[in-house]
Amino acid sequence: MTPLLNVRDLACRYRVTGKRGETHWLHAVDGVNFTLDAGRTLGVVGESGCGKSTTAKLVLGLQPASRGRITFAGEPVSATRDSHWRAMRRRMQMVHQDPLAALDRRLTVGEQVIEPLIIHGLKGGPQTPRERALALFDAVGLRAAMFERYPHELSGGQRQRVVLARALVLDPELVVCDEPISALDVSVAAQVINLLQDLQGRFGMAYLFISHDLKVVRQIADEVAVMYLGRIVEQGAPDDLFHTPAHPYTEALVSAIPTVGQRDRKRIVLAGDPPNPVDRPAGCAFHPRCPRATAICRSEVPPLRPVAEGRLAACHLVPAVSARSAAA
Repeated sequence: MTPLLNVRDLACRYRVTGKRGETHWLHAVDGVNFTLDAGRTLGVVGESGCGKSTTAKLVLGLQPASRGRITFAGEPVSATRDSHWRAMRRRMQMVHQDPLAALDRRLTVGEQVIEPLIIHGLKGGPQTPRERALALFDAVGLRAAMFERYPHELSGGQRQRVVLARALVLDPELVVCDEPISALDVSVAAQVINLLQDLQGRFGMAYLFISHDLKVVRQIADEVAVMYLGRIVEQGAPDDLFHTPAHPYTEALVSAIPTVGQRDRKRIVLAGDPPNPVDRPAGCAFHPRCPRATAICRSEVPPLRPVAEGRLAACHLVPAVSARSAAA
């Protein structure tokens, strides 16, 4: 079966001018590969600056890739703003991190949910645009009385529900959620996560869910990809990845998850900051912070390879298994 989203060798770099006018290249995304099936959720986690949001923009064709190929439902995705791109973007929507910044404060929230239908010329059909928008208001848990309000008159959680309604009004097959709960209180964030799961069960869309909150990703994702300095360093099922992390970076992230009743669990504190993406270290990019790094880690880039059934890791310290053994 053809995956809904197929990303191969995806890379994005930016030209950076130094203090003396010299040219450098910042590698925001460097050789990312993953697939996402219809109706499934892929969680992407990692520190700030690891390339999560850039990957999301590349997937949606919001900016051009320096290298690689993205296909959506078997069709190539590009950043060329033509009729093909607009038709494809109707099937791929995004939920932004800050709902207030994502909404126009001059328009009512009802007008903003209707607007995508007008832009894509979908004003006909069994429902009027207003009826369609009101139906989505109900689906995301908003009262019809809020339809004529402006964004500043709503709470943060209500605004994020409006953003969700606007994303779903076109009946997309893929929704990219870029840190959708980071601006919300804990209790409201939990409600939004439950809502996202309910909506996925009701409408059947796939999620590319980007977050720094590993507990949330574990709850919502069918598969998790861990990014570090523009590359995926580990990928697998949430329970397996969080119970027995293979990569030292994943192990450090998991050790930082707050838990109740596990005071004896050792917290792994990484030394230093992530390396400069303009001046990547040789070999494994994580080796300057890895307490177990060896000579080969400093000289050779580890490939992302099978290390167990349904698990991939890019680490010289983790023994690889054959594709046949991983599938057994």
